[in-house]
Formats: sequence, structure tokens, C-alpha cells
Amino acid sequence: MGALLGVIIGAGAVMVSMILEGGSPASLINIPAILLVFVGTFGVLAASFSLPEAIGTLKLLQICMKDRKDNRVELIRTIVGFSEKARREGLLVLEEDAKQLEDPFLRKGIQLVVDGTDPELVKDILETDLEAMETRHHVGENIFRQAGGFAPTLGIIGTVLGLVHVLHNLDQPETLGPAIAGAFLATFFGVFTANIYWLPLANALKKRTEQEAEERMLVIEGVLSIQSGDNPRIVAEKLKSFLPPVQRVAFDDEEEGAPAAAPAGAAAAEAA
Repeated sequence: MGALLGVIIGAGAVMVSMILEGGSPASLINIPAILLVFVGTFGVLAASFSLPEAIGTLKLLQICMKDRKDNRVELIRTIVGFSEKARREGLLVLEEDAKQLEDPFLRKGIQLVVDGTDPELVKDILETDLEAMETRHHVGENIFRQAGGFAPTLGIIGTVLGLVHVLHNLDQPETLGPAIAGAFLATFFGVFTANIYWLPLANALKKRTEQEAEERMLVIEGVLSIQSGDNPRIVAEKLKSFLPPVQRVAFDDEEEGAPAAAPAGAAAAEAA
């Protein structure tokens, strides 16, 4: 829950800082400024992309707030298990095992291999699938990143409108202080939401895309190794290159203490 925790910590730091300076969070309540920044940002997003994509930010928000399991070690074990079984009994025996896989990308790759598809075509199909996933995810990331640019600008617009109102009421000096403070709240909300909410969530989506893309690259390499009949130990060594050094050491330690035959279980992975 790093994204959620980060947003809470960031917002909390701003509130605590304000209180320590003698301010009150209640003074931030300004309905016109909030409407301009939040509703205005949504409207600009709908104009920049499409209404369904703008509404889809709610779904993307749910994705950001969920931890995603790192499946690389489990994927390596599953692929190595398939490799051992294919060398003993042939590629066709993997068909039933492939149907039990929860990861649709790995399932597709194994099924292509079982069907006797040319290795180059298998690689092309899987890489095209990977590129399509990255393109879809980039749209969501770009929505949040664009919102991070629009929100401060809308905040400045709100401040200008507020100052215009102030200048129209110079004959009422007792109202100038609150009016000026209210005018600058629009800029505050614009900068606040951009740097505490929109841009961090865009970075979170980018990181998730990179993580899933790396897992799919691992699957592509593993599927092609199975198809070429590589030794399971060679397959494992190839795929371990996708792991950070700490996980490689842990993986080797576990394998040394594990039975020789690796299970060909289902690898759980998030569908794009």
C-alpha cells in the first residue's frame, strides 16, 4: 500500500506544517477553489482524452492502491518445471498443464509452443502482446501525468479570478485579507493535488507497468527456451538474470534445499 501510505503521509505533512505555523486546516475550506481545481481538472481530462478514459481514472486509482505481488520467482519455478517435463515426455504433454495456468500470457505462450508454432512467430506474437499492454498502461499513466500539469494551471486561473474580485472591492478594506487568502487557495489546491496526488500516482502506474513488462519478458525468454529444448538448468540460469542479486541468492539457496524435480504449478500474475 505504498501509494496510499505515501499520499497520506504527504498530505499529513502539509497539514501538520500548517498547524505548527499557527494555522488551521479549516481555513483551507474554500468551495469555489475546490470546484475549480477538481472539477476543472476532470473536465480538461475529458476534453484531452475521452469521457470513458477520464472516468477510468477511478479504476486506475484502485490499481495504484493495491500491492502487486512480484511473480518472477514463481514464474521461473513454473517454467523450469515445464522445461523438465517437456524434455522427459515431449512438448505435447504441456497442453493440459497450460490450461491450469492462471497467468494468461504464460498460458498463451505454452499453447503456441504446443501447437507447433514457428519460434520466430511465437516471439513476434508474445512481443506484440507485450507492446500492446505497455501502450494501454501508458494511456492511464499519461492521464495522471497530464492532470498533474493541468491542476496547477487551473489553480493559477482561480487565483487570478480571486484577485480580480479583490480589486473590485478595494472600497471595503476589511474584506481584503480574507479575499486575498481565498484567492491563493486555488493555487494551493492546484499545486497540492499535482504533487501529492496526480504525479506520484503516475509514477506508481509507470512502475507497475515496468514490473509487469519485465515479468512478460521473462515469460517470453522461458517459453522460447522450452521450445528450443534447452536443459532445465540452462533455462533457470537464463531466467535468473531477471532477478535482482538478493533474490538470485535466495532462489539458489531454496533450490539447493528443494527436491530435484521442480513442480509445474500455476503462476499467478495480474492480467493487463
